[in-house]
Amino acid sequence: MNALDMKELDARLDKAVTAVSGDGLSPQEKYDLYEQAAIAMLDSEFDDYPEGELQDHLMIYLERKRGEFGVNL
Repeated sequence: MNALDMKELDARLDKAVTAVSGDGLSPQEKYDLYEQAAIAMLDSEFDDYPEGELQDHLMIYLERKRGEFGVNL
């Protein structure tokens, strides 16, 4: 996966979460939406990428979001 593919994946996740999130969500609730969107993407697209590549990218992305939102697991 190249950097452009990764940026497109990130943008799609952001768009999916923005489409369903409203004002007033807690950081945990917003992170949960990102996690749900990432799981849905992984379930539907894992065959489109070399083994483990999509999962690895999504895990790193979610880790960044946890830091951004200050969410602890």
